[in-house]
Amino acid sequence: MLKKKVTVFLLFLTDILKWLFLAALTGAVVGALSAGFIRLLNLACAAVGGIPYYFLFLPFAMFVSSFLAARVSPSAEGHGTEKAIEAIHKNNGKMDAKVIPVKIAATVFTIAFGGSAGKEGPTTQIGAGAASVLAGLFRLSPHDAKRLVICGMSAAFAAIFGTPVAAAVFAVEVLVVGRLNLKNILPVMTAAVVGRLVSLWLGAPTELMPSFFDLSITQYNALPMLSSALFSGVFFGLVSLLTISVLNLTHRFAEKIKIYKPLKGLIGGGAIIVLALIFGSDYLGLGINYFMPAIEGGQVRLYDFLLKMLFTAVTLSFGGSGGILTPLMFIGITSGNAFAAVFGLDPSLYACLGMLCVLASSTNTPLACIIMAFEMFLSPGLAVLATVACPVAYLVTGHRSVYPTQRMSESKIKSIFLESTTAGEPDERIRKQTE
Repeated sequence: MLKKKVTVFLLFLTDILKWLFLAALTGAVVGALSAGFIRLLNLACAAVGGIPYYFLFLPFAMFVSSFLAARVSPSAEGHGTEKAIEAIHKNNGKMDAKVIPVKIAATVFTIAFGGSAGKEGPTTQIGAGAASVLAGLFRLSPHDAKRLVICGMSAAFAAIFGTPVAAAVFAVEVLVVGRLNLKNILPVMTAAVVGRLVSLWLGAPTELMPSFFDLSITQYNALPMLSSALFSGVFFGLVSLLTISVLNLTHRFAEKIKIYKPLKGLIGGGAIIVLALIFGSDYLGLGINYFMPAIEGGQVRLYDFLLKMLFTAVTLSFGGSGGILTPLMFIGITSGNAFAAVFGLDPSLYACLGMLCVLASSTNTPLACIIMAFEMFLSPGLAVLATVACPVAYLVTGHRSVYPTQRMSESKIKSIFLESTTAGEPDERIRKQTE
């Protein structure tokens, strides 16, 4: 009996040491790649942004982005995180190494010239691709390769957002809705922390936001605050549903245009030029310079979040390369600010709450977004409100997601039976009334 216990202990210890090494190595590699990508993107945006009407070159940039993906690495298309999830579920974590340079180049072209996309999705895909390469070098089993790719996703998320705990939970939570695989927590958390530290050491800018809401919720009138959080959760869930619908409709429309794929970039880029000339350039690129004042309480237009949906959908559906989370942040912040303006609430508070809720409901990751309230905003008060609003928004979106290959292990409500399937085309049936 003692010998058996010692053997089991040694097996556990060996596995722990193995994954600490693999996760730390992955975190270091991904942290370095992420830092290099962020610095390159920032340099490109600064250089191009100084050109008057720089977005007039967007059709050419989207053509190049789509051409690179079509000719060199088709998995570089779209917003990145989706392809990493797909690789885990459908290909045992295997990803083409060429996706790393292609994704970097395609994303820099798209965002620098005004395409409405984010940098976190490409970074996540780059991290997953790097982890897949490492898994091949170490000849890991398919099971272990998938775990290492999840570590790469976590390290990349942490490097971009500066929230390693939320990054680890997001990487575990986003894969299968309704199932949290806690056996991955140690390596994923290790990769996230190392990835964040390495990216900081190499000079990557932090994404931590100012702390506006350090007060405890008990210092507010708790019942009205929690009631408004509940109501806002419904609103933000509807905003997420609309965002997902606009993305899907635009994608289907683009697919019906039967021409050479890169030429669609010219069409999409031209459409964005027209939109920018009509509605302004605030919705181009990352949009950080526009939504940061909204977090600080500055007023925004009530329709800003609707236009950001449209700009993003056209960019990602017509050949642009980039992430979806930064646009979701823009949509959440501006819709939250608008919600507060209509109902006479604190615009800063609800801008931040909107960001968390739209991220949570659009990606089906409420736990990660609640944790993000602590890490990103250093705010227990905001986290209390997010604990109420994020799950409500998550339920309102039903079995929908911005990640079509995200798996649904079970229904979010008892009255709907859901077979294990993807969030793109859920197979739903009403349960028998006798159940």
